[in-house]
Amino acid sequence: MNWKEIYTQRLTTAEDAIKIIRDNDRVVFAHAAGVPQEITKALVAHKDDFQNVEIFHMLCLGDGAYTRPEMLSHFRHTTNFVGGNTRRAVNEARADFIPCFFYELPRLFRNGTLPVDVAIVHLSTPDADGYCSFGVSSDYTKPAAHSARVVIAEVNDRMPHVGGDNHIHVSELDYIVETSNPLFEIPLAPIGETEQAIGGFCAELIENGSTLQLGIGAIPDAVLQCLQDKKDLGIHTEMFSDGVIDLVEKGVINGKCKTLHPGKLVATFLMGSQRLYDFADNNPDVALFPVDYVNDPYVIGRNHQLVSINSCIEIDLSGQVCSETIGLQQFSGTGGQVDYIRGAALSEGGKSILAMPSTAAHGKISRIVPYLTKGATVTTSRNEVDYIVTEYGIAHLKGKTLRQRAESLIRIAHPDFRESLMEEFIHRFTLTR
Repeated sequence: MNWKEIYTQRLTTAEDAIKIIRDNDRVVFAHAAGVPQEITKALVAHKDDFQNVEIFHMLCLGDGAYTRPEMLSHFRHTTNFVGGNTRRAVNEARADFIPCFFYELPRLFRNGTLPVDVAIVHLSTPDADGYCSFGVSSDYTKPAAHSARVVIAEVNDRMPHVGGDNHIHVSELDYIVETSNPLFEIPLAPIGETEQAIGGFCAELIENGSTLQLGIGAIPDAVLQCLQDKKDLGIHTEMFSDGVIDLVEKGVINGKCKTLHPGKLVATFLMGSQRLYDFADNNPDVALFPVDYVNDPYVIGRNHQLVSINSCIEIDLSGQVCSETIGLQQFSGTGGQVDYIRGAALSEGGKSILAMPSTAAHGKISRIVPYLTKGATVTTSRNEVDYIVTEYGIAHLKGKTLRQRAESLIRIAHPDFRESLMEEFIHRFTLTR
């Protein structure tokens, strides 16, 4: 039987496909902009047919209707990264959070720590050989499909065909639901004076020939805008968005100096606008791989001059970094921050940067604090922090004493908070006997 016959035989509707899901199953949704759309709607519409079905995913765009209070007896969400559409459910104990490094997740699927009953994936149409692309979401999605008892696929003619280790054959799909939906998009974040200043300081730390890891939002986009005069940059990153495209088109990002996958824009997922999805579609220079490869610190470290740029919520005067909670409230997750900080430390000439505005809550709260907020999670330990950047400058903490760290951090804190931070410094470090 050829692949076209298999494909035809396995075509069904979303309503019929979800009948395979049993009470108490763990169902894994594809990630981020790759979240399945039609099958998700079908599950919510037929909620009364299900009891205690666990829905696992990291960040997924859309309304997250399955996390609403009235869904609790039918669906319970579990995650290791909280997004805006699931944050309330997690912090109201209607959903559960698993502390986990991003790159470790596929292993937990494979070894049975988090067994996958049903993977619901979102794919491109098949190529001439019957292979569908996972499109914008390889990450944990491909490993989940290969670990699952059952694979339900939304095959969307608007999903870009993205290369790399990012494909699955039609014969590996148990149920196929054809759709034609635009992917969810993320609007560009506005870049203000604060972000522009941070971008400029980060750019000072990036040398020609560096390979970059960065994410999405105003600060990464500001960094990219400040790299116009750099040469021969490369990309090896958890994800990239629209900001990379302009530098590729100008030849600033060309991957010529990359020591791993030269010339390739390497990532594990993509998220941005339709412009990004069109850019990636059948682009031989874009390569997505599962997250246990892309985010493995030892793989990251094979890139010389790897510069990672991530954000954080607060940092204390010793260098402990919280990037995922506000006190006891889970705001996001560890994601790949620690993966890349460790990878940059293994890279020849590598650097890791944590960049943030100096304040939060419209200037009312300092992000540089004497002590982390009660209940806050330490995402990145003080032993691993390298550079901290705010709009007031750069603090290099690696190899510095506690006294030197505190002095450096106070210098880049917002002026309104330096006096109180200095009082803590004097209390902590002045000889009193």
